[in-house]
Amino acid sequence: MATIDPLPPLRQVINDHGLSARKSLGQNFLLDLNLTAKIARQAGDLTGADVLEIGPGPGGLTRGLLASGARRVLAVEKDSRCIPALQQIADAYPGRLEIIEGDALSIDPLSRLTPPIRIAANLPYNIGTELLVRWLTPKAWPPFWESLTLMFQREVAQRIVAQPGSKAYGRLALLAQWRCDARIVLDLPPQAFTPPPKVSSAVVHLTALTEPRFPADPAILSRVVATAFNQRRKMLRASLRGLAPDVEDRLNAVGIAPTSRAEEIGLEQFCALARQFE
Repeated sequence: MATIDPLPPLRQVINDHGLSARKSLGQNFLLDLNLTAKIARQAGDLTGADVLEIGPGPGGLTRGLLASGARRVLAVEKDSRCIPALQQIADAYPGRLEIIEGDALSIDPLSRLTPPIRIAANLPYNIGTELLVRWLTPKAWPPFWESLTLMFQREVAQRIVAQPGSKAYGRLALLAQWRCDARIVLDLPPQAFTPPPKVSSAVVHLTALTEPRFPADPAILSRVVATAFNQRRKMLRASLRGLAPDVEDRLNAVGIAPTSRAEEIGLEQFCALARQFE
């Protein structure tokens, strides 16, 4: 077990505070500080940056982020049992850790953060995808964050980085890759967690682009992609018919065969198609 600060090992912290993981909160704790420090390093150079962490639990990743030099960490934790353990970390890193007890889906952390801002989290499985979509779809781009370093179920991670033609390719891949560089940077087996989940996990690092990769209206692109993938086994001339009566002409205009299926179409073509519907 790594020693990255004078605080007790995570297993002792969990025992001291009675922090058994709760399935209802999507909790699976990482107890190896070597591993949490490695995840923190995937977020890049944190010196001079504020970091938003969602679901810190007993604080393994929190300690990794602080030990890696994060200027400040804002930790949002729904489970009140974890607050005393997180307060111990705050005491060990004076002025560098702020804890908010509450639901990440209903809290706006922006007033408490100073740019540059990064987000790093072992996201609770039950809200991970919803939070990611929120961070990828702000009203204005570029977003308030520079990068996201997030742990997901491996299946979700594969959907984020998927390429056309693969089974994992779909709306999430297009949404992420339109505005970000996205890659899987770390794989974790179930045995890395307490309790072990039934699935493997992976850490995805997303870096925000200053502008979307190809021009398109966000709302129109979202509607076109959603409509196409809602019936992903249908040909596009059928799945998109509800968007316009001349859909075949619009597909042909951007070089997409009307008999193609959504999973065969790349990001640039979807953006071109979205421009046809403006």
